[in-house]
Amino acid sequence: MDPIIKKIEERFWNDKKPEGFQVGDVVDVHVRIREGDKERTQIFTGTVIRIRGGGGSVRSTFTVRRIVASEGVERVFPFHSRRIEKVIVKRPGKVRRAKLYYLRERVGKATKVKERRVDMPSKKKKGGKGKKAEPVVSS
Repeated sequence: MDPIIKKIEERFWNDKKPEGFQVGDVVDVHVRIREGDKERTQIFTGTVIRIRGGGGSVRSTFTVRRIVASEGVERVFPFHSRRIEKVIVKRPGKVRRAKLYYLRERVGKATKVKERRVDMPSKKKKGGKGKKAEPVVSS
């Protein structure tokens, strides 16, 4: 890469880039919005339909899509933007494609993506001493 471009991109590098999500996940993106002299946090909830650049460069972005009033809204966020406070994964999605552009033609429940099962670490109960819980049988 050209050293001049590299030097310019270093100014925009943000070490606190969002991580832990992938294409198909339903996420909450917390974005700082400036209105006049006030600043507030706005939450944009939607499905990640594209990750471009993989987060390795300053130019890498991710696109989040949601439906508002029967109209599709897509918003592109730079990974290294200082306006993004955090990205929270609400529901991990199970997809077999890198780009979910086919969701643009879908309407209603057809825009849902299957949920990916995530193994949570098991919590050990205190004091059980090896006794197994009896299964509850409802009649």
